[in-house]
Amino acid sequence: MSHKVLVIEDEPTLARLLSYNLTQEGYETTVIDHGGEGLQTALQRSFDLIILDIMLPGLNGFEVLNRLRQNGVRTPVIILTARNAEEEVVQGLKHGADDYITKPFGVAELLARVSAVLRRTQQDDAPPVATNEKVITVGELSIYPEKYEVIVGGEPIPLRPKEFEVLLYLVQRPGMVITRDDLMNVVWGFDYIGGQRTVDVHVSSLRKKLELGQQSVQIESIRGVGYKLVMPKKLATPKG
Repeated sequence: MSHKVLVIEDEPTLARLLSYNLTQEGYETTVIDHGGEGLQTALQRSFDLIILDIMLPGLNGFEVLNRLRQNGVRTPVIILTARNAEEEVVQGLKHGADDYITKPFGVAELLARVSAVLRRTQQDDAPPVATNEKVITVGELSIYPEKYEVIVGGEPIPLRPKEFEVLLYLVQRPGMVITRDDLMNVVWGFDYIGGQRTVDVHVSSLRKKLELGQQSVQIESIRGVGYKLVMPKKLATPKG
């Protein structure tokens, strides 16, 4: 069965380019040229991937993405951003985008990113192997790896899947300096095409959520290298 891709793009030439190449690659493609209509289509129908432009009539791409996530739509989204528009990339990732493509882009890059995102999504949705449930506890922080759940001070913290995987990887290596490349390869995979800014954005969001617990772990930046997890004082190593 071919994957269903929704393209929300109002520039006719680019929309045709996207539709043609995705169709040639075997994807079932739907094209919408209006933000509001694109949102309604994504809410009413099921897709495997959404390619979303930022500058759209009606609702811009950020508004569309934000409303999709608020409505519980977890369909992976690739945003289309302008060259040198780092702020667009950061804002898109914060709103829940899974990847981005900077315009102008080549067909090979487009297809590679689409394939990589779909492959990662299929891996994330794979049924878990039945194991004895375990918990990793550090201070007020409790992590349930099999359920992708995090509890801080008795309160659940809503983490996106990649935020959870970043935290889990760091918690399992307390005090060790983990490079951005290590996190990129482990969490996003060796075939991920996006830049290291993706890691920074997820770590920044993760930090803010962990601040809810005074005895929670902290993620310390190591300038020019990466990150390390700092344990609360007088606490033992993670249990689990």
